[in-house]
Amino acid sequence: MQLIHNSQIWGPSYIRQRLRQITQRAAPPLERIWLTIADHYEPKWRRADLSTAQSRVALWRAAWPEIARRCRPDSLGNAPRYTFFFPEEEYHPTLIEPLAEMVHEEIADVEVHLHHDGEGRQNFVDRISTFCKTLHNEHGLLRKRNGKLTFGFIHGNWALDNSRPDGRLCGLNDEIRVLRDLGCYADFTMPSGDSPTQARLVNTIYYCNGDPDRPKSYDDGVPVTPGGAVDGDLLIIPGPLGMRWRDRWLPRLETGELRYGNVATSYRVRRWVDIAPRIGTNSFVKLYAHGAQERNSAALLSGVLETAFNLLVEEANRRECAIHFVSAWQMYLAIEAIGQLRDPVVASQTVQLERVGADVERD
Repeated sequence: MQLIHNSQIWGPSYIRQRLRQITQRAAPPLERIWLTIADHYEPKWRRADLSTAQSRVALWRAAWPEIARRCRPDSLGNAPRYTFFFPEEEYHPTLIEPLAEMVHEEIADVEVHLHHDGEGRQNFVDRISTFCKTLHNEHGLLRKRNGKLTFGFIHGNWALDNSRPDGRLCGLNDEIRVLRDLGCYADFTMPSGDSPTQARLVNTIYYCNGDPDRPKSYDDGVPVTPGGAVDGDLLIIPGPLGMRWRDRWLPRLETGELRYGNVATSYRVRRWVDIAPRIGTNSFVKLYAHGAQERNSAALLSGVLETAFNLLVEEANRRECAIHFVSAWQMYLAIEAIGQLRDPVVASQTVQLERVGADVERD
């Protein structure tokens, strides 16, 4: 059987983790499943004009609230929350405002996505800073902590921290530290699967340290543990990465992507929960999509998302554990709380209630 492209990068870490799971005699039972969907949301995909982009956003504005209402609620009675990581370079107020409306309905959130290619450090700083201020001041999005705007991040083309071997589609070896200084609370780019940008450490939530003298500083880091200290420049929250043995003759790579032709099944849901990062008795399942693309939006909004959420509720019931539907920000708050030995449920839900009130300050 031919090896999956670039499996030498992530394979050793994955095999070690699976062997530990198999040989563990008495792993503690799972207490909670945390679910978020991080959409690399690009309404101007393939250089679409503004009218096409507006139509793509309008489709989600019309369909997603109905889907969220139809889905089975989580263990606290909450509807699903969908996080749109919106590209800075595609910003137009008419594309953001419909998403902001769903944020204020507490069924969505908006974070930061960026494509860039060697324009330099100051260009990167200026673009991120200006975009965050615009999202906050003009649309009531993002949040402030200690008076500073904070945001979640996904790097375009998976090329976080100049990680492509050819040096394209980024250009910043010190991107990890720059993101930290700009107020990024966590990066959600990984996994990138069979790409050479994939981190060596997989299925682990960890802190990485930036190194301005070399690219791909996120290759390894310090895992988050209950009561463990913050130990690094930037938190990395990856989705599940591993082998998927069913659904066709040959095994395939599982990266937690939902799209046309790669939908949720009971088997995939079990795999997500089994291989997703765990901290103590909590499993953190971060899925992703490219939901603005027509084939994907047609599938996601015609049953794929609803099925995924409902199957995850069924899986939690089967395992006799709780499930929590959260935004990317709420997932971060739960992780932070576990690291500080606080109640992650209280942490995520308390700030959720403040999301449209005191926690959104206008300059």
